[in-house]
Amino acid sequence: MSMIDAPSDGSAKNPSADQNQIMRELDAASLLGDARQIVIVHRGERYSLRITAKDKLILTK
Repeated sequence: MSMIDAPSDGSAKNPSADQNQIMRELDAASLLGDARQIVIVHRGERYSLRITAKDKLILTK
């Protein structure tokens, strides 16, 4: 995992708060591993991140 301008304490800013936000960069393989699909829970809502047949990523609610 590589990070771009990440704070040393691991905190992250609210994305809508500031356009000059701190961003994290993750390789999709580090999230998916050997799976073609994972579920991400955000604020109690479930999202599906999957790799398509054409090797693209799609995030759906």
